[in-house]
Amino acid sequence: MRSESLRRAGPVAVVGLALAFGALSVGYAWVVARHLRDDARDTTRLLGRVFAGLNDPRPDAAAAALLDLAGQVRALGVPIAVTDTAGRVTATANASFGDAAAVDAATLRAWVASLDRVNAPLVQPGVGTIHYGSLPVARRFTLLAALEGGALLCLVALAVWAYRWRMALEGDRLWVAMARESAHQLGTPLMSLTGWIAYLREQGVAGADLVGHLEADTERLERVAKRFERTGRPARREPVAIGSVAERVVEYFRPRLPTLANPVALSLTASGPGPNALGDPVLLEWALEALVKNAIDALSGQGGRVAVRVESHGAAVRVSVTDDGPGVPADVRRRLFQPGVSTKPGGWGIGLALARRIVEQQHSGRLTYAPGDEGRGSVFAFALPLAPAS
Repeated sequence: MRSESLRRAGPVAVVGLALAFGALSVGYAWVVARHLRDDARDTTRLLGRVFAGLNDPRPDAAAAALLDLAGQVRALGVPIAVTDTAGRVTATANASFGDAAAVDAATLRAWVASLDRVNAPLVQPGVGTIHYGSLPVARRFTLLAALEGGALLCLVALAVWAYRWRMALEGDRLWVAMARESAHQLGTPLMSLTGWIAYLREQGVAGADLVGHLEADTERLERVAKRFERTGRPARREPVAIGSVAERVVEYFRPRLPTLANPVALSLTASGPGPNALGDPVLLEWALEALVKNAIDALSGQGGRVAVRVESHGAAVRVSVTDDGPGVPADVRRRLFQPGVSTKPGGWGIGLALARRIVEQQHSGRLTYAPGDEGRGSVFAFALPLAPAS
């Protein structure tokens, strides 16, 4: 199951991101320390050359010192351009394109503009306007900062996911506990009801049809209790004839549909008992019942048609439940499968959430909603992987 895989991968991802963030922090600190050390060395070298030029008694010592300083500045790697009052480039250093004489004026202007976006130009009387960029090490700082920010965002996102997953897990635990407690509470009256039905049959009480209906409903309640007992347990993995499951669901609902005022018609389209999907027959029947019950409830008070269709769809089996009711309001569709969301007065909003949980979390399938033809009605469909051929 996808959620189970994510749950197992969560701690590994946290540890990995924490190690990556720690490594980036150490790397960033190391680059900063190395830059400060190199900066102190280069500054000391420049000052030493200035003092050497000032103390040199030779006539040309000052000019030689300035040329040497210019060479050392170029060695630092800072891109520099000097322009005159007319905006013409008169000198360059560490240009990305190499020799300034090899490029046209438009390229030079674009490069000077890119330097000005990094730092504001300096005006030096007697020299011109000096445009300069950043040290090469600044790009390393930017890259490391971006990587650290990305790792931090991933950690935050993972923390938010872990919190939401934890809250969902608490809700699931409450759901499972309520389901099992309901199954436990149903056990005693079911045993009593079964005994009374057996007593009525032994006494030969008139109304055999009534006793038969009571037995059918009792069996139904027993199946519901067993479903509740299965909640929260791992789903079985066995071949399930989806056509047969759909037939049982339709045959259960048909005698209970309204036939006088606002009648509801329920139809099934299936090529036979198959195709087979790999899953838990009890839970899959429960999911399909929830979808059919939802469609029937949508037609309450107005009548209409509900169509169940089972068909092979590539490597999957697809089951759709279509009704011609009023459909789902647009503002509810995004939250339709969330527990507690319902469009029916007094609805609990559990059926669709339960169906999605069974199909997607326990069977690795996919449950979707789509409006019906011409925007009227609803189509709920789920797809399950086909069982491997035996």
